[in-house]
Amino acid sequence: MPLVIDGRELQPPEPLEKALAALEDLPEGGELLVLLYCHPTPLFNILRNNGFAWQENITADGTHEILIRRA
Repeated sequence: MPLVIDGRELQPPEPLEKALAALEDLPEGGELLVLLYCHPTPLFNILRNNGFAWQENITADGTHEILIRRA
């Protein structure tokens, strides 16, 4: 089961900061699920540049579910 960060009610840059802190401690084979109401382009750029893979799913209520793991 992935670690979950629900950033939907947080103000920027707190969701990004929480996600980056969690990724620092992400164990090999671990996953992080980030929930947001926006498409987090800055997060995706950081992930791309640091060897992470992710999948984004947008739910009916507009939540972006971003599942992150080490590539």
